[in-house]
Amino acid sequence: MTNFAASIESTSMSKSPDSASFLSRNWWKMLGVCLVFYSIIMGFLGTVPRLPILHETIRNLYFHVTMWFSMIFILGASLVFSIRYLSNGRFEDDIKAEHYSHVGILLGMLGITTGSVWAHFTWGAWWVNDPKLNGAAISLLIYFAYIILRNSMDEEQKRARVAAVYNIFAFVLLIVFLVVYPRMNKVDSLHPGNGGNPAFSSYDLDKNMRMVFYPAVFGWIMTGLWIANISIRSSIVRYKQLRKQFSRPDSNPTHVI
Repeated sequence: MTNFAASIESTSMSKSPDSASFLSRNWWKMLGVCLVFYSIIMGFLGTVPRLPILHETIRNLYFHVTMWFSMIFILGASLVFSIRYLSNGRFEDDIKAEHYSHVGILLGMLGITTGSVWAHFTWGAWWVNDPKLNGAAISLLIYFAYIILRNSMDEEQKRARVAAVYNIFAFVLLIVFLVVYPRMNKVDSLHPGNGGNPAFSSYDLDKNMRMVFYPAVFGWIMTGLWIANISIRSSIVRYKQLRKQFSRPDSNPTHVI
């Protein structure tokens, strides 16, 4: 009995540091998921201002705008790792740049879909000739071209270098099409805060909405980073296995992708 109790005590003591280590490593992932669920629940059930034209569709602000903010942040992370790869040539940085871009594109597609739904109920059409909408579509096409460019080259280092340079220009164009051009005074845009229109925060983003909007932004960013990190770890493991297989004397290079 004494030995049994001692074994239980030693087991619990050995698990305690692991539990603390798990929480210290993964707290931001759990927080991100909780914030996303919170924003979804409050997005449908919370109190929103009663405004003409927008009415209940203003709830889409918690989804459409926050996804675009998260997309820009994660594509910015992809840009950082592309620059790091050009400076140090580490394959891990190229893999991170690739998978962060994939998650950013996913959030961009969700953002453009929710924006199209919002446009249908407020502007009467799924798509209108708006510079920000057109810029969003062009930006996504530019990043789709990034994926195609990567898959069109077999030589590893050449693919990584060319993709990194392209990623830098893609992010610059994203900022131009989504942030700079629609905000010019001479540009006619239906979006708030663009083309001379007042931004949401200046007339209808009240304190109740801010309590949901900002947590939603952080929640989608952290959840997107978590998804990207899972994909990155899987790709790095697969990459190392292929390199190890390729380095074996009896391996057949034609079987390595």
